[in-house]
Amino acid sequence: MAPTQKIYTALGLMSGTSLDGIDVAWLQTDGHHRVITGPAETFAYAPGFINTLRKTLGQKNPHTPAMKKIERQMTWLHAKAVKKFCLKNNILLQNIDVIGFHGQTIFHAPQHFITLQIGDGALLARETQCRVVNQFRGDDVKAGGHGAPLVPVFHAALAHPLPKPLAVVNVGGVSNITWLAHENTLAACDCGPGNALINDWLHSHNAGAFDDKGTFAARGSIDWAHVHRFLADDFFARPAPKSLDRDHFKTYMPHHLDLADGAATLTAMTAAAIARTLQHFGRKPQKLLVSGGGRHNTTLMRWLASLLHMPVMSVDHVGWNGDALEAQAFAYLAVRRLLNLPISFPSTTGVQKPMCGGLVHTFNL
Repeated sequence: MAPTQKIYTALGLMSGTSLDGIDVAWLQTDGHHRVITGPAETFAYAPGFINTLRKTLGQKNPHTPAMKKIERQMTWLHAKAVKKFCLKNNILLQNIDVIGFHGQTIFHAPQHFITLQIGDGALLARETQCRVVNQFRGDDVKAGGHGAPLVPVFHAALAHPLPKPLAVVNVGGVSNITWLAHENTLAACDCGPGNALINDWLHSHNAGAFDDKGTFAARGSIDWAHVHRFLADDFFARPAPKSLDRDHFKTYMPHHLDLADGAATLTAMTAAAIARTLQHFGRKPQKLLVSGGGRHNTTLMRWLASLLHMPVMSVDHVGWNGDALEAQAFAYLAVRRLLNLPISFPSTTGVQKPMCGGLVHTFNL
């Protein structure tokens, strides 16, 4: 009889490229196929801090005094979110085996072997008195991988009982896809923009932080000539796996359009990029599951279904928590780091061999 695998209790923390806040999620797992999910919550950043974070995007030196100050501030906000979350959900921090701390991606250029996430793992370990794993992407990028996406191995664990072929698209700041052709195959890549350009467009027009339910997009008219120029970008000709910096497509902002038409055109760009990427995998999935904030954009979901001619539904329909999925994933990846199990693969990031990833920080009493 095989020995029972130890079950670890973990927290995952995610601050995505959409810059909306900190997602915190509780998870128990053996680091393989056994996953028990639990409470999750988002702690919104104050508008002033969102503007501060926005200024870090594209910075290539995280070690300047100004950047270190922002990193400490962001880490303290993560520690505060952890403590609030645990208090609210009657979770004792001493019962947490590890915290997976993604940090904030500020620059991602794997072609130059660079990926930068700010977030002080040692400080978070001291503040929470928990083991912390951070810097999940660096080893993969140093080894020639793209460092993204990293969530697919978690998707595979969650999707273990679901019929295949199956595609899961996460529409966060950037959109990425996990392709599960059958039980023992896993492929993934970034698709293109997700919510980031749409959010930036609304922000630049003082129209809010995001397009709630795709309301502005639904009112506008799509500039299809602009969408086709966008699809001619050399990113779409590259074979999978591949990854993107948040601002790769910033030159395609439709500055010639008004608010509604621009929102419609950017939303169509996100949908078209996902549809184009699905073509790389040949076979049509039985359904497309959508996670991340983009699944709340009913205009985007409707346009995706129209482009793909297949069922498109939120991951919530199969019992997953679409708001917490990335935070849960980094809890899962942190446990895999403790077990020295790979988190990235040739078919997901293009790295030459399966890679373990992450730095472990312990705390001193």
